[in-house]
Amino acid sequence: MYKKIFFFAIMVFSLAACNEKVQEKSTTAVMSSAWDQAREIEAAIVVPDFPDNNFNVVDYGVQEGEDLNNASAFAKAIKACHEAGGGKVVVPAGVYYTGPIHLLDNVNLHLEEGSEIRFSTDPKDFLPMVHTSFEGTELMNYSPLVYAYGKKNIALTGKGVLNGQANNENWWWWCGKDVYGWKDGMPHQRNESSRPRLVKMAEENVPVEERTFGEDHYLRPTFVEFFDCKNILIKDVKIVNAPFWVMHPIKSENITVDGVTVESHGPNNDGCDPEYCKNVVIKNCYFNTGDDCIAIKSGRNEDGRRVGIKSERIVVKDCKMIDGHGGVVMGSEISAGVSDVFVENCVMDSPNLDRAIRIKTNSRRGGTVENVYVRNLEVGQVKEAVLKVNMFYATYNNQQGEHIPNVRNIQLEKINVKNGGYYGILAKGYQESPIKGITFKEVIIEKVDEAFSLENVEGLRLIDTYINGELMQSPASIN
Repeated sequence: MYKKIFFFAIMVFSLAACNEKVQEKSTTAVMSSAWDQAREIEAAIVVPDFPDNNFNVVDYGVQEGEDLNNASAFAKAIKACHEAGGGKVVVPAGVYYTGPIHLLDNVNLHLEEGSEIRFSTDPKDFLPMVHTSFEGTELMNYSPLVYAYGKKNIALTGKGVLNGQANNENWWWWCGKDVYGWKDGMPHQRNESSRPRLVKMAEENVPVEERTFGEDHYLRPTFVEFFDCKNILIKDVKIVNAPFWVMHPIKSENITVDGVTVESHGPNNDGCDPEYCKNVVIKNCYFNTGDDCIAIKSGRNEDGRRVGIKSERIVVKDCKMIDGHGGVVMGSEISAGVSDVFVENCVMDSPNLDRAIRIKTNSRRGGTVENVYVRNLEVGQVKEAVLKVNMFYATYNNQQGEHIPNVRNIQLEKINVKNGGYYGILAKGYQESPIKGITFKEVIIEKVDEAFSLENVEGLRLIDTYINGELMQSPASIN
């Protein structure tokens, strides 16, 4: 009798072990197939090519001098290049002051080494208003500093510097925080006539052309924004001191961001925010920011659902992240969803970097985030968590609604972390919509306060994962 029970127990244990091995092999196969997709995405991206024509901006009236505004001269050079069939608009070494720069089809604005474009800090210079976006909601507002709308084959390249000149004396204080120069009695973006008015207009489905803001509304412009464009290249430039988000491709396809340096510590100074975008590669970049280093977005609340274009097929590789709220982030403006994101071979390290990988949404945002693959990260130090998934993210005011988000299939592989901060995984889902399918494979976190803080998580799989020197076992579903 006892021999039969013992034999049965051995059989059950063996079957469970075999099943675990089969699941591990299946997970490995899925991961490998996913990375084949990442290579296919890179191969499919069209990088713009330009005729061998050079247009030196000096020949069109651009001059050095702090009291000059070279916006019209830049526009002349860009127009001449465009009308000639395209080419390179060359900015030679020197310091040039300007208002907004608007690109046209087949134009590569090329900043030679030693050149610096300094943008005006007078908001009036960024009028008339253009069709743009603020925090995931479309509107008519100040022009972005570098802007293109509905263009194709455009580029921003070279070893020069783009300087937004934003600081606590201009632009930044509009956020309404004293740390950025705002003082009691000063207006700010949270005035009822500003951001709250825009949010209400979106909720009421007011047409974008009627959402007019600009002067006296204190909604800061993005730095580089390519809106509804195709075949985009941003390469090698250094971008500093942005009023708001730094690089913001929106409703665009075939985007390459390569070798860009971002150093900007103002409010909402995200490094690169693809929104409603498809086929994107961000590589060889350096991010040292006042907000998320990379934040993948797809619209806020009603506006995101109105547009209904998810961000997808995005590859991030060989980047370095220093300060920021998160290394690679999805959200919080994410109502149309995000899928097929691949992050590999990145270095993240700073006591001021809050999380390595982050997903943030809530029940007003909604949206589905799925198929996020991360591998080969070297993380020196993060403050809060290696992976944070928050489906209850809240800013400004109550963010509860009827659009319960979904998060599924998040896979991290071959991640080495020296100091993970408070948590290895910090994940909070809904009882009616649990987070599904987090996998850690060959993840080593040498030091962290707690391995996990989990609510409503299903299918957490830990394969060859060590936290604080201990081999971790996959838990059952967590409620």
